[in-house]
Amino acid sequence: MKLDAKIPEGPLSEKWANHKFKIKLVNPSNRRKYKVIVVGSGLAGGAAAASLAEMGYNVSCFCYQDSPRRAHSIAAQGGINAAKNYQNDGDSVHRLFYDTVKGGDYRAREANVYRLAEVSTSIIDQCVAQGVPFAREYGGLLANRSFGGAQVSRTFYARGQTGQQLLLGAYSALSRQIGLGQVKMYNRHEMLDVVKVDGHAKGIIVRNLMTGTIERHAADCVILATGGYGNVFFLSTNAQGCNVTAAQRAYKRGALFANPCFTQIHPTCIPVHGDQQSKLTLMSESLRNDGRIWVPKDAETAKKIREGNLEPNSVPEEGRDYFLERKYPSFGNLAPRDISSRAAKEACDAGLGVAKTGLGVFLDFRDSIIREGKQTIKERYGNLFDMYQCISGDNPYETPMMIFPAVHYTMGGLWVDYNLETTVPGLFAAGEANFSDHGANRLGASALMQGLADGYFVLPYTVGNYLGEQGIAAAGKVTTDAPEFEAVEKDVRGRIDRLLSIKGTESPRSFHKRLGQIIWDECGMARSKEGLEKAIEQVKALREEFWQNVRVPGEADELNPELERAGRVADFMEFGELMCRDALMRDESCGGHFRVEHQTDEGEAVRDDENFAFVGAWQYVGESEAPTLHKEPLIFEAAKPSVRSYK
Repeated sequence: MKLDAKIPEGPLSEKWANHKFKIKLVNPSNRRKYKVIVVGSGLAGGAAAASLAEMGYNVSCFCYQDSPRRAHSIAAQGGINAAKNYQNDGDSVHRLFYDTVKGGDYRAREANVYRLAEVSTSIIDQCVAQGVPFAREYGGLLANRSFGGAQVSRTFYARGQTGQQLLLGAYSALSRQIGLGQVKMYNRHEMLDVVKVDGHAKGIIVRNLMTGTIERHAADCVILATGGYGNVFFLSTNAQGCNVTAAQRAYKRGALFANPCFTQIHPTCIPVHGDQQSKLTLMSESLRNDGRIWVPKDAETAKKIREGNLEPNSVPEEGRDYFLERKYPSFGNLAPRDISSRAAKEACDAGLGVAKTGLGVFLDFRDSIIREGKQTIKERYGNLFDMYQCISGDNPYETPMMIFPAVHYTMGGLWVDYNLETTVPGLFAAGEANFSDHGANRLGASALMQGLADGYFVLPYTVGNYLGEQGIAAAGKVTTDAPEFEAVEKDVRGRIDRLLSIKGTESPRSFHKRLGQIIWDECGMARSKEGLEKAIEQVKALREEFWQNVRVPGEADELNPELERAGRVADFMEFGELMCRDALMRDESCGGHFRVEHQTDEGEAVRDDENFAFVGAWQYVGESEAPTLHKEPLIFEAAKPSVRSYK
């Protein structure tokens, strides 16, 4: 299989404009004849569904939550990037493009990243028009703050609730179209498979989570905007329901999965505090604008703090190691997430951790409160401070926060071309569900940017291009009576029946927890050839045990959360092996993928551009067969790969 990214010709800055001019268009009066399925209702899915419906297409939107407002996009805190240059500090579309490519350690496709930077300015205008209450400066202009990996202030924000406010904006647009009848919303419906007719995606099979009913839905094309796969680790900052099922089922139907080993560990999370936790809590990266990260300089002091025998504020200035400021003076506490996370791990591995478990460092606001005043800090971060105090019991205005890295975002996803179309014609992937924009490490505040860019400004063009190429005669031609729907529904029912028939002794959650530990230990912040080979065998054995001993109570045709969980864990089992295979194949260190065999004497990642400057896209070839690797070469013309330094 030859991967055709369909990158337009011409200068980088003109590719998107030229492409929009040359693509096929659908006459407004013909759009009402087409039906589009959108799976997912977060920023990417909600924006796509609202935009396509506004254009006149008939849209069916599916989410497993009880409302689109519950999509995990709501949990994003710190902000959204855009190259507006309101601060007049040197930002531009090209600088945002360059920072994103560099931040991704030169493992992203240039054309897609440039388009993302280019449309970022329109996103802010769109959101302001929807009433998103961005913070403003005293003169009325929108405020900006800094995020990791950039030396300019380009992050727009609504206190620590930016994701929530952006999602409410998209939801208002979606609700308008629901009211007009252009969008039919299916809450509490989970996609369990993709249906292909003549090789093209023409529908999905879903389960009504309230009744257990299996349903068929046909359309002229399908968009997956189902988020990332971070919950393969069990403990992550993602909501418990976040899963890989839609992408994994699409992968097994012919959509290639790209760069699955590229996962992001966020440095600013509340540390693990027990073995019964179900998720971890993010503390926004924006806190690093005013908070300083440190550990004691000596292990004895750190031990006293861990044991509760020494107050953090008692440690004198000369006894503190502000290790990010020391190691990366140009960026300091706003060094990129992968680098900051590894630096925190290094400090804790050296016995300098301050949490009871030894896995924690301080994020201290003492100096900023003295400099700016408590009220100013409260206005910037008050809800985040309240959240931290509710969870930890400590008042961060008076004592430093404790933080430690945790699984947060996934850069890998379904392979898509420039049109965001997968290797299955008519099947598109948007937002975190695709791989296209972040390379091996996502810069903070870029996830919201990508989700809205894909939904508002890319898919409305590229979906129309696909439908226009198919021709008006194809509109609505495929129905759920097609034999392909019957066959896929049979597969779905067979999988459900198999899960219910095992009647073992161990819960799906227990298997998920064991899987997550394997993946975290061997495919987490540090990876090795030996560890990955061991993990692949362990996951295989665990998956075999799962299918022999999982216990799923209840029936198929009823509300059954354990059946939902079991299906998702089964997919995580399959995906976990693929993820480890990808990490084993990529014999280099880059971004969030850190192979211990490839590092400098100072512990920095060592890339291998000669052998690994490509997108690794995996093709499913059978249940017991090793997947086939396909490579999309990455060609850099505007951002030449160099040593990624933030010093």
